[in-house]
Amino acid sequence: MKTTEKDSSPGPDAAAKPGIGGNPSHSSIARTLLALSALGLWFGIYLQLEKFSRFLTFDLLELEPQSRLGAALQFFLYDTPKVLMLLALVIFGVGIIRSFFTPEKTRAILAGKSEAVGNVLAALLGIVTPFCSCSAVPLFIGFVTAGVPLGVTFSFLISAPMVNEIALVLLYGLLGWKVAALYLVTGLLVAIVAGWVIGRLGLEHHIESWVLEIRTSADSGPEQKVTWEERFRAGRDAVVEIVGKVWLYVIAGIAVGAGIHGYVPEGALAAIMGKGAWWSVPLAVVIGVPMYSNAAGIVPVVHALLEKGAALGTVLAFMMSVIALSLPEMVILRKVLRPTLIAVFIGVVATGIMLVGYLFNVII
Repeated sequence: MKTTEKDSSPGPDAAAKPGIGGNPSHSSIARTLLALSALGLWFGIYLQLEKFSRFLTFDLLELEPQSRLGAALQFFLYDTPKVLMLLALVIFGVGIIRSFFTPEKTRAILAGKSEAVGNVLAALLGIVTPFCSCSAVPLFIGFVTAGVPLGVTFSFLISAPMVNEIALVLLYGLLGWKVAALYLVTGLLVAIVAGWVIGRLGLEHHIESWVLEIRTSADSGPEQKVTWEERFRAGRDAVVEIVGKVWLYVIAGIAVGAGIHGYVPEGALAAIMGKGAWWSVPLAVVIGVPMYSNAAGIVPVVHALLEKGAALGTVLAFMMSVIALSLPEMVILRKVLRPTLIAVFIGVVATGIMLVGYLFNVII
């Protein structure tokens, strides 16, 4: 039978598909060029932010650089776009990384590991795994029913809200890479050691009984393959979701920080939150625990406190306690944990945070 021309040659639909005949996808090239152009534009704008804030404050509005209002306004106009731009860039990258770590894959990584190795892995996974107070209950249930040891689970619960990309980006943008690195290392140490200690105490019987009765399926089905286009979309969606949730906290926190920066005299907080006040670290933790804020709202305040004479260890202890031991999170965790276990959790983590605060006040 004679083969027609239509049968032997590619049709118009085949020519339109990317990758046919080994040709590169034009849409993929276009997206790559667009991403590179956007990145170049990002850096171009970022490098001009301080100059622009000074122009608006001191040239356009004609405020004096030495005035309190001028100093506060320039602080606000510079730090607000800087922090939001850093958040957008880093969250986009972390969103892509998170596409490799679904909750199911995270449970599979942690289940079956020795407790010491599990504590370290859980703390590291907490940095890149989506977590907030509202997701504490399902994640906790998933970890426990998958056979993850209790101490390992707590290492994750401590690390995820405390050592997250928002905190690290804000610390880097406002205080520099050294403080951000110190916070990263000490936050991970608190999560690892606190989880290990809780695991050694044998408190599994203080988990609510209904949690232990749940059994997860041994086979959750084949994992779906995720394309790079979907991963980039996940990064974009993460920026929209996270920045959309925290931008108001960022502005509010920077506004408070700007007020402290402009109106609180230099060294005014040294007597209250300085190295010489031994009681400042436990007091900072006690004040921080019942507060409800996130990294976006608290880091700009931390920046301003340090400028006015507060000690680094005291301020970091305050920040860690606000983020890692928030009262709303304790209320949610009460659904799966009995009061004794919650009290032990708070006590162990608070002790670790205070030790970090004292350590920094001694060595820095």
